[in-house]
Amino acid sequence: MKLSPRDAAGFLARPDPRVPALLIFGADPMRVAERRQKVIAAQLGAQGEAEMRLARMPAADLRREPGAAMDAMRAQGFFPGPRAVLVEDATDAAAEALKPALAAWEEGDALMVVTAGALNAGSKLRKLFEGDKRALSLAVYDDPPGRDEIEAMLRAEGLTGLPPEAMRDLVALGQGLEPGEFRQTLTRIALYKHDDPAPLSPEEIALLVPAAGEAAIDAVLDAVAEGRLGDIAPLNTRLAGSGVAPVTLCIGALRHFRLLHALASDPRGAGQAVATLRPPVFGPRRDRLLRHARRWPVARVEAALGALVETDLALRSGARLPAQALVERVLMRLASIAGAKG
Repeated sequence: MKLSPRDAAGFLARPDPRVPALLIFGADPMRVAERRQKVIAAQLGAQGEAEMRLARMPAADLRREPGAAMDAMRAQGFFPGPRAVLVEDATDAAAEALKPALAAWEEGDALMVVTAGALNAGSKLRKLFEGDKRALSLAVYDDPPGRDEIEAMLRAEGLTGLPPEAMRDLVALGQGLEPGEFRQTLTRIALYKHDDPAPLSPEEIALLVPAAGEAAIDAVLDAVAEGRLGDIAPLNTRLAGSGVAPVTLCIGALRHFRLLHALASDPRGAGQAVATLRPPVFGPRRDRLLRHARRWPVARVEAALGALVETDLALRSGARLPAQALVERVLMRLASIAGAKG
């Protein structure tokens, strides 16, 4: 039978002892592993693996020993308690070996957890589990975690009672990061806030998210968009000293002003448009982007894009040009536009 996403959280946290097996499959191995870890931990308890109540086997081994899965399900260990069998990296080739194990399962046997990559609707493995009246099949999609799932992760890390603006930024963060990276970030935030009674702030979240390789480029672009003409030359020199190529800075500027154009031209207004950006932006960067959008109406942004495209073409032309000076000049020109009235 299919296990719906709505019912999955409950089963993964409290496996039904009448269910013989669970297939977890999906294109993202990190998300599949996360759900596999959760259901096995719930089935075995804290000491289950140490007490050898978990049997692991690669699905490829079932080709040589088709009866291995059934033997592992029925085996009785030295320690009492619920048991589990983990069959990893299964493909359709494992379906024939798993079929008799499912049919022979009796209450009290181990729960069998099978993990697999992406499986299409015609997959033999999916049909085996979805056609069985007792076994379950859980499809793990690439959708970002919803608010309820994120709140559950936060509770598990001991983070509760978050201010609305912090929760908003964490939801946005969950949509932009890989699942494992997002969970590591929540753990980092929990450690940072340990014994700190102050509410979690957007500034603290921005401080603790994975470091962005483009942070130095962002600093230059902030100065440009805010019209801070005097900051551009020293920032550009520092950027060049760190090994960032002028063409990379130009590409970053094009990306930033295309983003401003999308915000400035959106009929809903920049405030609503920024919430729909993918990947999402949050915290201080979101606030800065909105300030830039207010400073840069559509006509100014289009003028900036024209100047940047012209510079980008010159840099890629193959001519012997002073690339750093060329980019610095166009950025200073744009900063002058930002500082102009009207």
